[in-house]
Amino acid sequence: MDRARAGLTGEPALLQIRRAVRRWLPAYAPSGRVCVALSGGADSLALAAAAVPECAARGGDMIALVVDHRLQEGSRAVAECAAGQARTLGCAEARVVEVDVAGRGGMEAAARAARYEALGAARGDRPVLLAHTLDDQAETVLLGLGRGSGAGSIRGMRAWSEPWGRPLLEVRRAVTRSACAESGLTPHDDPHNSDPRFTRVRLRHEALPLLEEVLGGGAAESLARTAAQLGEDDAVLNGLADMLLARAAAAGDGAGDGLDARELASEAAAVRRRALRSWLRAEGVTGLTDARLRRIDALVGDWHGQGGVAVGGGGPGVRVVAMRQHDRLTVMREAGAPAGADPR
Repeated sequence: MDRARAGLTGEPALLQIRRAVRRWLPAYAPSGRVCVALSGGADSLALAAAAVPECAARGGDMIALVVDHRLQEGSRAVAECAAGQARTLGCAEARVVEVDVAGRGGMEAAARAARYEALGAARGDRPVLLAHTLDDQAETVLLGLGRGSGAGSIRGMRAWSEPWGRPLLEVRRAVTRSACAESGLTPHDDPHNSDPRFTRVRLRHEALPLLEEVLGGGAAESLARTAAQLGEDDAVLNGLADMLLARAAAAGDGAGDGLDARELASEAAAVRRRALRSWLRAEGVTGLTDARLRRIDALVGDWHGQGGVAVGGGGPGVRVVAMRQHDRLTVMREAGAPAGADPR
């Protein structure tokens, strides 16, 4: 990759990152009081180096939160080293937080869940800066495309999703490494970041470089640009869905529980399905696949007297069904279902 495509424009790399933080702070953390999730890798180390003086310029300060996943031998020493670098950079405080990685979805997903939970518990009332770069955004969009996850995933990560802030989504990964070199910082290279067992690693080292080669470069920037455009569109559709949900809840004879199916039918399917997804989640429904959501949507958009749709979220011995009765969609819970029954 040439220097321009890597984001190395000739100006100091640390200055590029400071400028990104300087743009982000007034919009989302004007007090300058933030935490930073610090792994000791190049991205988060460069973010910390850039953010400390920018926070101080606003009269604030920064706390470094270092999560020790305890998945590798010597992880505590790596975490303590990162915390020490944070203090040297001028962080007001640096804490190491140990977590237990367990749960469904594989080690990668379980580690992410444990990390976010720990950061959320340790942040107090401060937002947490995450060092996701433009390259991370491109990988996220590719993952969403490959999984068919819809606009919610393909739009990628947002610069602000309370309490998480991502100031570096327009900064290339190569810039963070150069910023560390400029600052005399030695980042930790996590062996997991080159382990092909992880999907994101293979995207990073195999799929994206191939895409860059086939398209003649610029693939990462194009994917990130697509995410930004879809994010704007998705926000509008979600706003329309919220309004539809409010109307459908209030409409109908005497209203009551559930949603008015006729009011839902008045909107386009893209808006309607967003409204249904929000409603079902609020009702405690889990395991809501695209296929199930479309079957529930058919109770509105293709209604011919069909039965309800079984969904998850009832717990042991409880069957949960989304159904249409008297032109109203409701979620019914029925006791007596076989324990562990898989809704279809």
